[in-house]
Amino acid sequence: MSGLARAVRVLAVGWVLQLKILAVSAFDGILNIVYPLFFATCALLMFRQNGDPQTLVYAGLGAAVMGTWSAMATSASGALQGQRWQGTLELLVTAPTRVALAVLPITAALATVALYSLVATLIWGRVLFGIEVAIVSPVGFAVALLVTLVSLATFGFLLSVTVVRYRTGWALGNLLEYPGWLLCGFLVPLDLFPEWVRWIARALPPTWGMDAIRAAAAGRDPWFDTAVCAGLGIGYAALGAFLSERLIDSARRHATLALT
Repeated sequence: MSGLARAVRVLAVGWVLQLKILAVSAFDGILNIVYPLFFATCALLMFRQNGDPQTLVYAGLGAAVMGTWSAMATSASGALQGQRWQGTLELLVTAPTRVALAVLPITAALATVALYSLVATLIWGRVLFGIEVAIVSPVGFAVALLVTLVSLATFGFLLSVTVVRYRTGWALGNLLEYPGWLLCGFLVPLDLFPEWVRWIARALPPTWGMDAIRAAAAGRDPWFDTAVCAGLGIGYAALGAFLSERLIDSARRHATLALT
């Protein structure tokens, strides 16, 4: 079996296994289903006061993707910390494969759960608030949505590997959750923020993914934003793979891998 085939097999088997774990997890499974609906309801109740149907469509799309960001920021950043608490981090690190291939399926499974929350949020907005999102370009919308989820998974992978060396790194995800709602333009247009804030926002894949999703829904060209989102996702994946090896070497030298 070639190296590429082995890597694909590790990713596929790990993804299925992590989906099974999430299915019985009270926090990552059940709460990631309930929380997006709760946040979306709060956002749509506020935006409904405007009385403009287009504003509700804008908020509905943003609220749908907002749940995926929350899943990545909180759950993915603490993925390896959970492995440490369960006593399986050492086994994960010493497995006969690269750490990146063992960790990436964890965030990929979280992104899959986030896909459910996105679809459920759109249905929730349609049933409860009567928001009908007319998608003019279904192909562009589907591609933009898929690329956004994949880039979020790689961004979550980058967050998760920092915990191998720094035991309190999981708190970074909790810190990023609410600012990310603003920086990625889920509910508030980036034009309302100072220029330096926009530079930070443009370094995050969901910002471009959100623009692409809204462009495809409105019938505009989504491909440039989709390409930038994909490029950032690949960049974060490469950076995460690079850091995973360096941070594990550092954890071994400082004997901090197994500390709880």
